[in-house]
Amino acid sequence: MFRSPSRVPARRPSAPSRRLLLGLALALALLLSGCATFQDNGPRVWRPQPQDGGSLISPPQVPDQAPDSPKPPPPPGQQSGPNGCVDPDPQVVATCLNPVSAIAVLPDAQSALVAERSTGRILRVQKGKQPQLVASVPVDASGGGLIGLVLSPTFDEDQLLYAYAASPTDHRVLRVPPDSPPVPILTGIPRTPGDDSGGMAVGRDGALLVATGGAESGGLGGKLLRIDTFGHAFKDNPSPGSPVYSSGLRSPGGVCTAPDSGTVWVTDHLDGRDGLYQVIPGQLGEPAWSWPDRPGVAGCVAPPGALAVAERGAAALFLLHTNGPTGFTGVPQTLLGGVYGRLGPAVVAPDGLLWIGTTNKGAGGPVVSSDDRVIRIQPPSGGTGSGPD
Repeated sequence: MFRSPSRVPARRPSAPSRRLLLGLALALALLLSGCATFQDNGPRVWRPQPQDGGSLISPPQVPDQAPDSPKPPPPPGQQSGPNGCVDPDPQVVATCLNPVSAIAVLPDAQSALVAERSTGRILRVQKGKQPQLVASVPVDASGGGLIGLVLSPTFDEDQLLYAYAASPTDHRVLRVPPDSPPVPILTGIPRTPGDDSGGMAVGRDGALLVATGGAESGGLGGKLLRIDTFGHAFKDNPSPGSPVYSSGLRSPGGVCTAPDSGTVWVTDHLDGRDGLYQVIPGQLGEPAWSWPDRPGVAGCVAPPGALAVAERGAAALFLLHTNGPTGFTGVPQTLLGGVYGRLGPAVVAPDGLLWIGTTNKGAGGPVVSSDDRVIRIQPPSGGTGSGPD
């Protein structure tokens, strides 16, 4: 026969025992809290970070991140600051240059030739490598220095460069052979002290395009010149034998060619405004776009569906969405505002990436220890645009 045990009155623990039990309980709770795992509440939704004008490429943000979750990297240009010439920004290709006046990306799309305005040096730059001196063009820095640089239309065969530079007496176009002194091929372009206006590009037909300032001086000043690689007038210019293709420029900041349509664009500094011209033979009319606030337009690029203008004064990239070879659509956007400082030359590489140089030194604005820099970024997309960023 089963018997239940006799009931014994419970004994109340003494005060020291209670304190010991409480301490053990707290220690166990702390141990469990440090090792415990919890089921996730479900998949997290990734949302793209809204563009704020400070970056072309922004990492996605995870809403409601747990405190100990790894944080996403900051947007390009917003990493911890540079230390001397070492810049942690992954978009930065080269550092500690003099103000950059032109960039010519090489066929490998991984390296580029960079022109320094005041020194006349042409440097080869590549991510993770020290800049290498390729050539040096004699320049008069007070008259604009080294203004433009392009690869020969047949660079793969001849390895030639073409530069637009200031001498003590004029602005001129020079052929720069490998391991040889530069050779002038077109001289007599007017210059004035302190005038660094102008730019170079290559047309889709292989012509060298040179935008010149000094309109008040007449002659070849204030023109878009179109020449062959010997400095002669291109075959179908409006006036046979004349290098002048278009007239009406004042103080151009850059020139670019749309690779898909062949349309040529020139930025210009006009009286009371900045402007963007679509180049046509003969006299230029009204700008296709104007900036009454005069942001200091410089280099331009025309990737498919877009036209982007680098701005020195506004320290930004201004994006217009294109509709066909010459039309604009949607709302313009301002990108990279203040991230890298004053932006100067811009060019699209063979792989579609956009290379931009800065002009911060000696400009009276903020300068970081790694200035001046060359950056490489994903090009802005075309389309209609939904509003300013």
